Amino acid sequence: MRLLTYERDGEARLGVLAGDAVIDLADASDGELPDTMLALIAEGSEALERVGSVSGDGPSRDETARERISVPLDSVRLLAPIPRPARNLVCVGLNYADHAAESAVTDGLPKDPVYFTKPPTTVIGPEAPIPWHPHVSRRIDWEVELVVVIGRAGVNIDEEQALEHVFGYTVGNDVTARDLQRRHQQWYKGKGLDGFCPLGPWIVTSDELADPQDVRLSLSVNGEMKQDAWTGDMLFGVARLISTLSQGMTLEPGDLLMTGTPSGVGFARNPPEYLQPGDVVEAKIDAIGLLRNAVAEE
Repeated sequence: MRLLTYERDGEARLGVLAGDAVIDLADASDGELPDTMLALIAEGSEALERVGSVSGDGPSRDETARERISVPLDSVRLLAPIPRPARNLVCVGLNYADHAAESAVTDGLPKDPVYFTKPPTTVIGPEAPIPWHPHVSRRIDWEVELVVVIGRAGVNIDEEQALEHVFGYTVGNDVTARDLQRRHQQWYKGKGLDGFCPLGPWIVTSDELADPQDVRLSLSVNGEMKQDAWTGDMLFGVARLISTLSQGMTLEPGDLLMTGTPSGVGFARNPPEYLQPGDVVEAKIDAIGLLRNAVAEE
């Protein structure tokens, strides 16, 4: 399933994609299903089963009833699947060898995952403008990433069972102010500015993406390909990332884990390239979808 959050009458609504239409889950279930993605994730597999039953073509689902609960996808404004995460997003740095190389890492590849976080205020949805903060930084970079949505709480999770804790996956862009990243000698500030984490367009549930280490991810700026790689190139796969993170630290339903970016980022190019007002950034994961955002005008 492809689960999404969209705007209707100024309110965030929970929906499921059915072909080229969005089925409103509250309308389809007569209010029995949760009305937010976080609540749906918290309810677990039983809620997902109900989503499948109310969004299907049941014998009593006539055309009038379907029109009442669905709208064309191209007529709605998509929001981030989880518009406001409950906690900081956990991110992974230097998780692709080629990106570590272009970043001029001199002390060898990481022997363990490198974690950092982005605050919830970084999250924006598809087509939302990436804010332009010229008084703060003009060295704004892109990073396409596979994002893991945790579905089951857990602590000290074995790597062999780690994927059982995954609700689904989405596309992320870990937008970064490179000068701030260097100036403050850590990554939180440079990656934590408002609007610096586009997410979407929806969450693909884990049953539809059985192997997160076998998907292609890419990113283009103004139609020019900048990044193109496979998740199989990760130094630490999704299961290892979840297991390592959960040692002594409880993961909760709705937590978001950004798994790192491959090579092709702007600061490592010769000469360096940075986003400018009006640039259109398209981050894509073939098994999930396309996340498009433009940089706000100055």
